[in-house]
Amino acid sequence: MQFAELLAAVGVERGLIGPREVDRLWDRHLLNSAVIAETLPDGARVVDLGSGAGLPGVPLCIARPDLHITLLEPMARRVAWLTEVVDTLALSASVVRGRAEEPAIKQQLAGADVVIARAVAPLARLWAWSAPLLRQGGRLVALKGESAEEESARDGGAVTRAGGSLPVVERCGADLLAVPTTIIVVTRLNPQQGARGRGPRRTKK
Repeated sequence: MQFAELLAAVGVERGLIGPREVDRLWDRHLLNSAVIAETLPDGARVVDLGSGAGLPGVPLCIARPDLHITLLEPMARRVAWLTEVVDTLALSASVVRGRAEEPAIKQQLAGADVVIARAVAPLARLWAWSAPLLRQGGRLVALKGESAEEESARDGGAVTRAGGSLPVVERCGADLLAVPTTIIVVTRLNPQQGARGRGPRRTKK
């Protein structure tokens, strides 16, 4: 994959990835990101919130060209990198500089089917940023690590009070990765629906 070559060549130099990450780009970063494609509907409008090095957005663009992906990133040097990647790889993704909480960004990107995020913020804060970008019934798919269950339990109440469903912890890529990708999924509910109960739903294995 040309994206892997680009990251390995200049990712460390530009501060996009750590020096020790080059040898594990595929399993820890690229495939880890790409496998969440199995959770996304056909032709979905997707916002990669805090895209950074382009993870998970760029691998998803490559794996799922049917998706309409916006790479949202506030830092100018990372925006420049993402723009170079999109141009070099001739991807259909768009790159937007800004933060999800900015009124102009909310207006520009509202109505997304899915917001994706990797290593951006704790769940409650991430949901507060994501919800205004999502249509009703749209979903946040947050890539998380071993703390996903704990984070869901801790932040589930705040999420439901802010118009989200109870968080669901799922695993992606079990047939491809030695360690499947752990995600937390939250759906934006209609205001009338509300969310009852406390704590996260059970993990899907």
